[in-house]
Amino acid sequence: MTPEGPGSAPLDALVAIADGGWLVGGAVRDRLLDRSTSDYDVAVAGDPPALARKLARLTGAHAFKLSEGFGAWRVVARDRSWQVDLLPLAGRTIEDDLAARDLTINAIAEPLAGGDHVDPFDGIGDLRARRLRMVSAQAFVEDPLRTVRVARLACELGFEAEPDTSAAARASAPALATVAPERIFAELKRILASDRAPQGLDLIDALGVTDVVLPELAALREVEQSQYHHLDVREHTRAVLAEAIRVQAEPERWFGEEQGKAVRAILAEPLADELTRGQALRFGALFHDIAKPRTRQVTDAGRVTFIGHDQAGAEMTRAVLSRLRASQRLSDYVAELTRHHLTLGFLVHEMPLSRRDVYRYLSACEPVEVEVTILSAADRLATRGRGAEEAIAKHLELARELLGEALAWRARRPRPPVRGDELARALRLGPGPEIGRILQELEEASFTGDVTSREDAIERARQLLAESGH
Repeated sequence: MTPEGPGSAPLDALVAIADGGWLVGGAVRDRLLDRSTSDYDVAVAGDPPALARKLARLTGAHAFKLSEGFGAWRVVARDRSWQVDLLPLAGRTIEDDLAARDLTINAIAEPLAGGDHVDPFDGIGDLRARRLRMVSAQAFVEDPLRTVRVARLACELGFEAEPDTSAAARASAPALATVAPERIFAELKRILASDRAPQGLDLIDALGVTDVVLPELAALREVEQSQYHHLDVREHTRAVLAEAIRVQAEPERWFGEEQGKAVRAILAEPLADELTRGQALRFGALFHDIAKPRTRQVTDAGRVTFIGHDQAGAEMTRAVLSRLRASQRLSDYVAELTRHHLTLGFLVHEMPLSRRDVYRYLSACEPVEVEVTILSAADRLATRGRGAEEAIAKHLELARELLGEALAWRARRPRPPVRGDELARALRLGPGPEIGRILQELEEASFTGDVTSREDAIERARQLLAESGH
């Protein structure tokens, strides 16, 4: 029986055109776990290119070569609702193919035309036991990326790796240095996207992945902080990630019903690299204190400081994401979260805020004014040293206020009541930085209510021009 669901049409078509073939890997695993999928791997004894082209014609999809080395082809629906990877058998039989796979739960095959599962390594038994068990230690030697995949599957499925498998994965971790960064990043993204991401962080540490792939995170271990923190930097980072996931899951609890609904919608928006804004925000939680080891100082009075770790962290974040071959858009987003994650906390001491304070917070943090407010709340919730309860209460009070402002700003950014060309004509100024500076001043004055009309704006612009000596 072929899998059911919206993505099963290509498999029905394959049954008609393929001379045998087996559904293998994650699709079989997910079907047995009652998890929906529209991403299928099919092992065939015939000619994958010819079969891919024929399947594409039958279903109106696209077919293209996926791998030179392995001879795999991919067929993708025009609306991207499903994809099928057609793979030549690794060996003469399906059993040979399964023996070359990584984990027993991925080494189960289902005949396309129907029939009993082929399960030579008792993967079905491991599924029932919620266990990750290797087919052989050689699997990690052949592809060290499988070490990261163990952590990813543990996160996504809630399974536990058995000791021998963990040991074999850990032994192969140093070889991750030879793996293409894009492949590593693809696994890391899925770990961070999981609601078990903090456990995933622990597991990549335990398997030796962090030291090889993210040495900047490994450097956070045992970096002690001030009396206002109860955890070292590494454990604090884990706690911030956990709080960010908790706040994203229940934004209404922290920000009220109306704001929570708006937050959900924004965090669900696609951003880059197949990540939503909310999933990308988790990279902000992961990297927000990444520069603390290199900025740590102890004053003569014995106080621990990390002055400038926000700015230095933004640059480190860009470097890490560039190394992992992330997109520029994602890199910019996470770097800005890192750069501004302290901004709201500094304003707590200025409460109640003036309209000018609010404007400067929003304009400084744009375009992450909403997300960095959420990250700041998660950061504060994870900081429970001296005076924590009172500090958390004040911080969340301000976060709720500024989130409302940020949501309004995101929905409709304020503009001065006069256009740049109108202003240039009224002031008899040509194009240049002076007009831009005045417009920014007018935007702030408009936000604070000091300028309410076109006439007010032009008069205020004349004053600004006179003050600058023009």
